[in-house]
Amino acid sequence: MTTARPLTGAFAIALAIAFNIPYSILAATYDYPAVLRRSAGEALALFTQGGPHLVLTWYAFMLAALAIIPLAFALSITPERLTKVPARAIGAALAGALAGITQAIGLSRWVFVVPGLARTHAGDDDVARLAAERTFDVLNQYGGVAIGEHLGQLLTALFVILLSSIQWSEGRSVTALIGIATAASIAAGTGEGLAIALGQSGEMFSLATIAGFLGLTLWLIATGLGLFFGRKT
Repeated sequence: MTTARPLTGAFAIALAIAFNIPYSILAATYDYPAVLRRSAGEALALFTQGGPHLVLTWYAFMLAALAIIPLAFALSITPERLTKVPARAIGAALAGALAGITQAIGLSRWVFVVPGLARTHAGDDDVARLAAERTFDVLNQYGGVAIGEHLGQLLTALFVILLSSIQWSEGRSVTALIGIATAASIAAGTGEGLAIALGQSGEMFSLATIAGFLGLTLWLIATGLGLFFGRKT
């Protein structure tokens, strides 16, 4: 128990940092996440320019999402929490695991499907280029917006709010408040996909998503520091 707490805390801090590394690289080299709202032709052409390094960056991003799964269980399932708040502890673990899975599924399209579409789009066959663009649009809306962003963010918000409520009951009020604000912002950001589906602008929702994931970074670091140093913050 004495060793497990600081190890889990270090894991939370490491993931908070690791998750932002590929994100920052993608923002600098692929105009992410704004590129998701560009035309398919522009997104595929820019993807081709990125080469293998861009694919590997997306792969690292996908692995960071998968790392949420063990972290969710490590943070949520402890003997004390299973005794005092079993439903919330198990619920948080399951929500976090599902969040990691759905986000990884959404991100995996950039590693295993989009490279092939980009190669086709870079060719000289106009019919094939158009087919690649249409396939990209469908894939982006379903695998990206519906699964990775909408469901993934809803489950992430559920994980954070459940664990934050446990932290609040344990006297970790500052960390819990960061988590509550984070969950609210991430949940609000899910409105972007729905707004786009209804033919509306989702720009304000995208800002909520960015703020939410910045909050997630702070919350994971605060959670990790609390476990590492054993402080009730």
